[in-house]
Amino acid sequence: MRNLSPRALAFRLSILIAPLITAISSLVLYFTGSVHYGYILLFFIISLAICYGIVLWGITQFIDNKFRLLYKMIHNLGVGIKRDPSALDMGEDIFGKIRKEVIEWGNSNRQEIERLTDQEKFRREFLGNVSHELKTPIFNIQGYILTLLEGGLEDGNINRSFLQKAEKSLDRMIEMVDDLDEIAKLESNRIELNIQTFNIVHLTNEVVESVEYKAKKKDITLSISNESNNVMVQADAAKITQVLTNLLMNSINYGKEHGKTSIRFYDLAENIMVEMKDNGKGIAEEHLPRLFERFYRVDKGRSRADGGSGLGLAIVKHMLEAHQQTINVRSKLGAGSTFSFTLKKG
Repeated sequence: MRNLSPRALAFRLSILIAPLITAISSLVLYFTGSVHYGYILLFFIISLAICYGIVLWGITQFIDNKFRLLYKMIHNLGVGIKRDPSALDMGEDIFGKIRKEVIEWGNSNRQEIERLTDQEKFRREFLGNVSHELKTPIFNIQGYILTLLEGGLEDGNINRSFLQKAEKSLDRMIEMVDDLDEIAKLESNRIELNIQTFNIVHLTNEVVESVEYKAKKKDITLSISNESNNVMVQADAAKITQVLTNLLMNSINYGKEHGKTSIRFYDLAENIMVEMKDNGKGIAEEHLPRLFERFYRVDKGRSRADGGSGLGLAIVKHMLEAHQQTINVRSKLGAGSTFSFTLKKG
Protein backbone atom coordinates (compact mmCIF):
# COMPACT_ATOMS: atom_id res chain seq x y z
CA MET A 1 0.00 0.00 0.00
CA ARG A 2 2.95 2.32 0.69
CA ASN A 3 4.22 2.69 -2.91
CA LEU A 4 0.86 2.77 -4.72
CA SER A 5 -0.25 5.56 -7.01
CA PRO A 6 -3.63 7.23 -6.25
CA ARG A 7 -5.27 5.31 -9.12
CA ALA A 8 -3.91 1.96 -7.97
CA LEU A 9 -5.00 2.73 -4.42
CA ALA A 10 -8.49 3.71 -5.62
CA PHE A 11 -8.77 0.48 -7.64
CA ARG A 12 -7.72 -1.69 -4.68
CA LEU A 13 -10.20 -0.01 -2.39
CA SER A 14 -12.91 -0.41 -5.02
CA ILE A 15 -12.14 -4.14 -5.29
CA LEU A 16 -12.82 -4.36 -1.55
CA ILE A 17 -15.94 -2.20 -1.50
CA ALA A 18 -17.71 -3.31 -4.72
CA PRO A 19 -18.10 -7.02 -3.69
CA LEU A 20 -19.56 -5.90 -0.36
CA ILE A 21 -22.12 -3.68 -2.09
CA THR A 22 -22.88 -6.45 -4.63
CA ALA A 23 -23.36 -9.01 -1.83
CA ILE A 24 -25.79 -6.76 0.03
CA SER A 25 -27.69 -6.02 -3.17
CA SER A 26 -27.83 -9.74 -4.04
CA LEU A 27 -29.34 -10.53 -0.64
CA VAL A 28 -32.00 -7.89 -1.22
CA LEU A 29 -32.77 -9.33 -4.66
CA TYR A 30 -32.79 -12.87 -3.25
CA PHE A 31 -35.42 -12.06 -0.65
CA THR A 32 -37.52 -10.25 -3.24
CA GLY A 33 -37.30 -13.25 -5.54
CA SER A 34 -35.80 -11.36 -8.47
CA VAL A 35 -32.20 -12.55 -8.20
CA HIS A 36 -30.37 -13.26 -11.49
CA TYR A 37 -26.67 -14.04 -11.93
CA GLY A 38 -26.38 -11.81 -14.99
CA TYR A 39 -27.77 -8.91 -12.95
CA ILE A 40 -25.32 -9.64 -10.12
CA LEU A 41 -22.32 -9.55 -12.50
CA LEU A 42 -23.56 -6.37 -14.13
CA PHE A 43 -24.22 -4.80 -10.72
CA PHE A 44 -20.69 -5.76 -9.60
CA ILE A 45 -19.12 -4.08 -12.65
CA ILE A 46 -21.23 -0.94 -12.21
CA SER A 47 -20.47 -0.86 -8.45
CA LEU A 48 -16.75 -1.27 -9.15
CA ALA A 49 -16.75 1.60 -11.65
CA ILE A 50 -18.75 3.89 -9.39
CA CYS A 51 -16.62 3.05 -6.32
CA TYR A 52 -13.44 3.61 -8.32
CA GLY A 53 -14.64 7.02 -9.52
CA ILE A 54 -15.77 8.12 -6.05
CA VAL A 55 -12.64 6.86 -4.23
CA LEU A 56 -10.30 8.39 -6.83
CA TRP A 57 -12.17 11.70 -6.59
CA GLY A 58 -11.89 11.59 -2.78
CA ILE A 59 -8.17 10.82 -2.87
CA THR A 60 -7.60 13.59 -5.41
CA GLN A 61 -9.47 16.11 -3.24
CA PHE A 62 -7.49 14.98 -0.18
CA ILE A 63 -4.19 15.45 -2.04
CA ASP A 64 -5.32 18.84 -3.37
CA ASN A 65 -6.23 20.05 0.11
CA LYS A 66 -3.38 18.53 2.11
CA PHE A 67 -0.38 17.86 -0.10
CA ARG A 68 -0.43 20.19 -3.10
CA LEU A 69 0.87 23.11 -0.99
CA LEU A 70 3.67 20.93 0.40
CA TYR A 71 4.49 19.67 -3.09
CA LYS A 72 4.57 23.23 -4.43
CA MET A 73 6.80 24.37 -1.56
CA ILE A 74 9.25 21.56 -2.28
CA HIS A 75 9.18 22.52 -5.94
CA ASN A 76 9.92 26.16 -5.13
CA LEU A 77 12.84 25.13 -2.95
CA GLY A 78 14.39 23.63 -6.04
CA VAL A 79 14.97 20.03 -5.02
CA GLY A 80 14.65 18.51 -8.45
CA ILE A 81 10.98 18.70 -9.51
CA LYS A 82 11.17 19.79 -13.14
CA ARG A 83 7.50 20.41 -13.91
CA ASP A 84 4.62 22.49 -12.70
CA PRO A 85 3.61 21.06 -9.29
CA SER A 86 -0.03 21.90 -9.99
CA ALA A 87 -0.17 19.16 -12.67
CA LEU A 88 -0.01 16.13 -10.40
CA ASP A 89 -0.08 12.76 -12.16
CA MET A 90 -2.56 10.46 -10.41
CA GLY A 91 -0.80 7.50 -12.01
CA GLU A 92 2.39 8.16 -10.03
CA ASP A 93 3.19 7.32 -6.42
CA ILE A 94 2.65 10.87 -5.19
CA PHE A 95 3.00 10.06 -1.49
CA GLY A 96 6.25 8.21 -2.13
CA LYS A 97 7.49 10.98 -4.42
CA ILE A 98 6.81 13.64 -1.80
CA ARG A 99 8.60 11.51 0.79
CA LYS A 100 11.56 11.07 -1.58
CA GLU A 101 11.75 14.78 -2.36
CA VAL A 102 11.65 15.71 1.34
CA ILE A 103 14.44 13.22 2.11
CA GLU A 104 16.52 14.59 -0.78
CA TRP A 105 15.91 18.14 0.42
CA GLY A 106 16.93 17.18 3.94
CA ASN A 107 20.11 15.47 2.77
CA SER A 108 21.12 18.31 0.47
CA ASN A 109 20.46 20.96 3.10
CA ARG A 110 21.73 19.19 6.22
CA GLN A 111 25.14 20.82 5.96
CA GLU A 112 23.57 24.21 5.36
CA ILE A 113 21.29 23.78 8.37
CA GLU A 114 24.27 22.75 10.51
CA ARG A 115 26.22 25.76 9.24
CA LEU A 116 23.36 28.14 10.05
CA THR A 117 23.00 26.55 13.49
CA ASP A 118 26.71 27.06 14.15
CA GLN A 119 26.47 30.65 12.92
CA GLU A 120 23.55 31.34 15.26
CA LYS A 121 25.50 29.85 18.16
CA PHE A 122 28.55 31.93 17.22
CA ARG A 123 26.39 35.07 16.94
CA ARG A 124 25.02 34.56 20.46
CA GLU A 125 28.49 33.91 21.86
CA PHE A 126 29.92 36.87 19.97
CA LEU A 127 27.30 39.34 21.22
CA GLY A 128 27.71 38.01 24.75
CA ASN A 129 31.50 38.36 24.54
CA VAL A 130 31.36 41.90 23.12
CA SER A 131 28.99 43.09 25.85
CA HIS A 132 31.06 41.36 28.51
CA GLU A 133 34.37 42.80 27.29
CA LEU A 134 32.97 46.34 26.97
CA LYS A 135 31.26 46.16 30.35
CA THR A 136 34.50 46.18 32.35
CA PRO A 137 36.06 49.38 30.93
CA ILE A 138 32.67 51.14 30.85
CA PHE A 139 32.00 50.39 34.52
CA ASN A 140 35.57 51.44 35.38
CA ILE A 141 35.16 54.77 33.59
CA GLN A 142 31.77 55.29 35.25
CA GLY A 143 33.28 54.65 38.68
CA TYR A 144 36.19 57.04 38.13
CA ILE A 145 33.91 59.83 36.86
CA LEU A 146 31.41 59.41 39.70
CA THR A 147 34.24 59.59 42.22
CA LEU A 148 35.53 62.81 40.66
CA LEU A 149 32.04 64.35 40.53
CA GLU A 150 31.42 63.52 44.18
CA GLY A 151 34.39 65.58 45.33
CA GLY A 152 37.43 63.80 44.02
CA LEU A 153 37.94 66.43 41.34
CA GLU A 154 39.13 68.92 44.00
CA ASP A 155 41.45 66.36 45.61
CA GLY A 156 44.85 66.73 43.99
CA ASN A 157 45.90 63.30 45.23
CA ILE A 158 43.37 61.39 43.17
CA ASN A 159 41.99 63.58 40.34
CA ARG A 160 44.91 63.12 37.94
CA SER A 161 45.29 59.44 38.89
CA PHE A 162 41.61 58.69 38.25
CA LEU A 163 41.62 60.57 34.94
CA GLN A 164 44.63 58.55 33.82
CA LYS A 165 42.88 55.32 34.79
CA ALA A 166 39.76 56.41 32.90
CA GLU A 167 41.94 57.19 29.87
CA LYS A 168 43.47 53.70 30.08
CA SER A 169 40.00 52.13 30.04
CA LEU A 170 39.03 54.32 27.08
CA ASP A 171 42.17 53.22 25.24
CA ARG A 172 41.17 49.61 25.79
CA MET A 173 37.70 50.26 24.36
CA ILE A 174 39.17 52.08 21.34
CA GLU A 175 41.60 49.20 20.78
CA MET A 176 38.73 46.71 20.83
CA VAL A 177 36.60 48.75 18.41
CA ASP A 178 39.58 49.21 16.07
CA ASP A 179 40.28 45.46 16.16
CA LEU A 180 36.64 44.65 15.40
CA ASP A 181 36.66 47.12 12.52
CA GLU A 182 39.86 45.52 11.20
CA ILE A 183 38.33 42.04 11.30
CA ALA A 184 35.13 43.27 9.61
CA LYS A 185 37.19 44.76 6.76
CA LEU A 186 39.24 41.60 6.38
CA GLU A 187 36.16 39.35 6.35
CA SER A 188 34.35 41.48 3.77
CA ASN A 189 37.47 41.87 1.58
CA ARG A 190 37.27 45.65 1.98
CA ILE A 191 40.95 45.96 2.86
CA GLU A 192 43.62 46.41 0.20
CA LEU A 193 47.01 44.78 0.61
CA ASN A 194 50.12 46.71 -0.35
CA ILE A 195 52.20 43.77 -1.52
CA GLN A 196 55.93 44.44 -1.68
CA THR A 197 59.19 42.53 -1.33
CA PHE A 198 61.00 43.02 1.98
CA ASN A 199 63.38 41.32 4.39
CA ILE A 200 61.28 39.47 6.96
CA VAL A 201 64.28 39.08 9.32
CA HIS A 202 64.84 42.84 9.47
CA LEU A 203 61.11 43.45 10.00
CA THR A 204 61.01 40.87 12.81
CA ASN A 205 63.96 42.56 14.51
CA GLU A 206 62.06 45.84 14.51
CA VAL A 207 58.96 44.19 16.00
CA VAL A 208 61.04 42.44 18.68
CA GLU A 209 62.59 45.79 19.67
CA SER A 210 59.15 47.42 19.88
CA VAL A 211 57.76 44.84 22.35
CA GLU A 212 60.94 44.13 24.27
CA TYR A 213 59.95 46.45 27.11
CA LYS A 214 56.90 44.24 27.72
CA ALA A 215 59.04 41.12 27.71
CA LYS A 216 61.50 42.61 30.21
CA LYS A 217 58.69 43.12 32.73
CA LYS A 218 58.30 39.32 32.87
CA ASP A 219 62.00 38.63 32.26
CA ILE A 220 61.21 36.85 28.97
CA THR A 221 64.02 36.63 26.43
CA LEU A 222 63.10 37.27 22.78
CA SER A 223 65.52 36.00 20.14
CA ILE A 224 65.81 35.38 16.41
CA SER A 225 67.58 32.11 15.64
CA ASN A 226 68.52 32.08 11.99
CA GLU A 227 71.64 31.43 9.98
CA SER A 228 70.79 33.99 7.29
CA ASN A 229 69.76 37.61 7.81
CA ASN A 230 68.57 37.94 4.23
CA VAL A 231 65.16 36.24 3.94
CA MET A 232 62.94 38.00 1.38
CA VAL A 233 59.16 37.64 1.22
CA GLN A 234 56.29 39.19 -0.75
CA ALA A 235 53.56 40.55 1.54
CA ASP A 236 52.03 43.66 3.06
CA ALA A 237 54.74 44.76 5.49
CA ALA A 238 52.34 46.72 7.72
CA LYS A 239 49.97 43.77 8.06
CA ILE A 240 52.80 41.30 8.74
CA THR A 241 54.12 43.71 11.37
CA GLN A 242 50.76 43.45 13.12
CA VAL A 243 50.79 39.64 12.76
CA LEU A 244 54.24 39.41 14.37
CA THR A 245 53.31 41.92 17.09
CA ASN A 246 50.12 40.07 18.01
CA LEU A 247 51.89 36.70 18.14
CA LEU A 248 54.75 38.07 20.25
CA MET A 249 52.35 39.81 22.65
CA ASN A 250 50.38 36.58 22.97
CA SER A 251 53.63 34.74 23.74
CA ILE A 252 54.58 37.34 26.36
CA ASN A 253 51.14 37.43 27.98
CA TYR A 254 51.00 33.65 28.30
CA GLY A 255 54.70 33.13 28.88
CA LYS A 256 56.27 32.29 32.20
CA GLU A 257 58.76 34.46 34.07
CA HIS A 258 62.39 33.86 33.05
CA GLY A 259 61.03 32.20 29.90
CA LYS A 260 62.12 32.57 26.30
CA THR A 261 60.58 32.99 22.87
CA SER A 262 62.55 32.24 19.71
CA ILE A 263 61.73 33.01 16.08
CA ARG A 264 63.11 31.07 13.15
CA PHE A 265 62.62 31.11 9.37
CA TYR A 266 62.54 28.08 7.06
CA ASP A 267 62.80 27.89 3.29
CA LEU A 268 59.89 25.83 1.88
CA ALA A 269 60.49 26.03 -1.89
CA GLU A 270 57.93 28.68 -2.92
CA ASN A 271 57.22 29.91 0.63
CA ILE A 272 59.03 31.00 3.76
CA MET A 273 57.75 29.55 7.04
CA VAL A 274 57.98 31.76 10.12
CA GLU A 275 58.03 29.77 13.36
CA MET A 276 57.59 31.33 16.81
CA LYS A 277 58.29 28.99 19.71
CA ASP A 278 58.05 29.64 23.45
CA ASN A 279 58.42 27.59 26.63
CA GLY A 280 55.40 29.12 28.36
CA LYS A 281 52.41 27.55 30.05
CA GLY A 282 51.16 25.89 26.86
CA ILE A 283 47.62 25.29 25.68
CA ALA A 284 45.43 22.25 26.35
CA GLU A 285 44.53 20.25 23.26
CA GLU A 286 40.77 20.90 23.56
CA HIS A 287 41.35 24.66 23.15
CA LEU A 288 43.43 24.46 19.94
CA PRO A 289 40.53 24.18 17.41
CA ARG A 290 38.94 27.41 18.72
CA LEU A 291 42.11 29.35 19.47
CA PHE A 292 41.70 31.77 16.54
CA GLU A 293 38.04 32.60 17.23
CA ARG A 294 37.14 36.14 18.22
CA PHE A 295 37.15 36.68 22.00
CA TYR A 296 37.98 33.02 22.68
CA ARG A 297 40.12 32.85 25.78
CA VAL A 298 42.02 29.90 27.18
CA ASP A 299 42.44 31.68 30.52
CA LYS A 300 39.75 34.35 30.79
CA GLY A 301 40.88 35.85 34.09
CA ARG A 302 44.49 36.23 33.13
CA SER A 303 43.80 37.58 29.65
CA ARG A 304 41.51 40.24 31.06
CA ALA A 305 44.09 41.27 33.64
CA ASP A 306 46.68 41.65 30.89
CA GLY A 307 44.32 44.01 29.08
CA GLY A 308 44.09 42.10 25.82
CA SER A 309 41.10 42.64 23.55
CA GLY A 310 40.72 38.91 22.89
CA LEU A 311 40.93 39.61 19.14
CA GLY A 312 44.67 39.37 18.49
CA LEU A 313 44.84 35.81 17.18
CA ALA A 314 41.62 36.24 15.18
CA ILE A 315 43.20 39.24 13.42
CA VAL A 316 46.36 37.20 12.75
CA LYS A 317 44.30 34.44 11.11
CA HIS A 318 42.31 36.84 8.92
CA MET A 319 45.37 38.82 7.83
CA LEU A 320 47.22 35.69 6.77
CA GLU A 321 44.11 34.41 4.94
CA ALA A 322 44.01 37.75 3.10
CA HIS A 323 47.55 36.84 1.93
CA GLN A 324 46.16 33.40 0.95
CA GLN A 325 48.33 31.82 3.64
CA THR A 326 47.59 29.82 6.78
CA ILE A 327 48.71 29.65 10.39
CA ASN A 328 49.13 26.55 12.54
CA VAL A 329 49.72 25.97 16.22
CA ARG A 330 51.26 23.10 18.17
CA SER A 331 51.12 23.13 21.92
CA LYS A 332 51.34 20.96 24.99
CA LEU A 333 50.13 22.01 28.40
CA GLY A 334 53.11 22.98 30.54
CA ALA A 335 55.60 22.69 27.67
CA GLY A 336 54.98 25.83 25.61
CA SER A 337 53.50 26.61 22.19
CA THR A 338 54.72 26.91 18.62
CA PHE A 339 52.95 29.13 16.07
CA SER A 340 53.97 28.84 12.43
CA PHE A 341 52.76 30.61 9.30
CA THR A 342 53.91 30.92 5.71
CA LEU A 343 54.54 33.83 3.36
CA LYS A 344 55.28 33.83 -0.34
CA LYS A 345 58.99 33.93 -1.04
CA GLY A 346 60.28 37.22 -2.48
